[in-house]
Amino acid sequence: MFKLRLLLTALALSSSLSAMALEPLPTTAPAPADNPTTPEKVELGKLLYHDPRLSSSGTVACASCHNTSLGGEDNRPNSVGINGQTGGRSAPTVWNAAFNAVQFWDGRAASLEEQAAGPVTNPIEMGMKSWDDVVARLKTIKGYQVAFAKAFGDDNAITKANATKAIAAYERTLITPNSAYDKFVAGNKAALTVQQQHGLEKIQALGCTGCHSGPAFNGPGGFQKFPVFSNGYFEAQYHISKDLGRAEVTKNDNDKHLWKVPTLRNVAITAPYFHNGSVKTLDAAVKLMAKLQLNQDLSDADTADIVAFLNALTGEFPHQTLPSLPATPGSTFN
Repeated sequence: MFKLRLLLTALALSSSLSAMALEPLPTTAPAPADNPTTPEKVELGKLLYHDPRLSSSGTVACASCHNTSLGGEDNRPNSVGINGQTGGRSAPTVWNAAFNAVQFWDGRAASLEEQAAGPVTNPIEMGMKSWDDVVARLKTIKGYQVAFAKAFGDDNAITKANATKAIAAYERTLITPNSAYDKFVAGNKAALTVQQQHGLEKIQALGCTGCHSGPAFNGPGGFQKFPVFSNGYFEAQYHISKDLGRAEVTKNDNDKHLWKVPTLRNVAITAPYFHNGSVKTLDAAVKLMAKLQLNQDLSDADTADIVAFLNALTGEFPHQTLPSLPATPGSTFN
């Protein structure tokens, strides 16, 4: 009788969820017309992404903060840049970043290409004085002369634009499909446990998917205020409102505390949470979001169901191998 009740519960959940707009994650990412994805660009981008010589100290690469051996970030509240400096925000994941409408927490970059240009000359992150210096450095490395020519078909192909295009092309391959959720959406109703199906129903019923919608659970690309509801207790603990968000870029008071809606894909493995990395556990993050965004107090049982579902969004990671970077025999930059 107990097994029959479980079966009936699962059938009822599957029936109700089938009426919802559930979408699997695409296995390929769209590329802009001026930067079609090619194997040569991807290979070059992978080299540049993992090369710490794009930093002034020769110690920090894109992969240092956005580690593709982990959850696409560094599991730190604040990433460590050149000379041990730390920024004020937690590194967002690079996995599935190709499906973001804007990049960075404050949306200051409109594309992966634009995003790739930023950290290299940020004085805290990679610390190069200018992209002219980066280009000059790359031009002295024979291996990069060959790789850029292959990717862009020009002996004078080493430019800032081409470097960022290559990095973006590589990042568009960093997609994690075939999660338990994706298998469920594709028709395997046993892919999600009953508890995970309850969690999916609850995020729909609570209104979480009002922002975290679509196949990447990151919405259509707009910004969302966070927090919506003020709470002195949580503010004292997590200092959520200290950072003004998008207003730091636009200098517009109307943009205070507006943030890009982050993906929920692989969220179970990207702790700590939020823009300042102040929340250490997913359970706490779920309860905090419910209270600050929806003014809802979640029970432990509801929280457990939602966390169980969020674990079902961990996808299959494409196999990554470390590249052999072009050498500079007999010389160094530092």
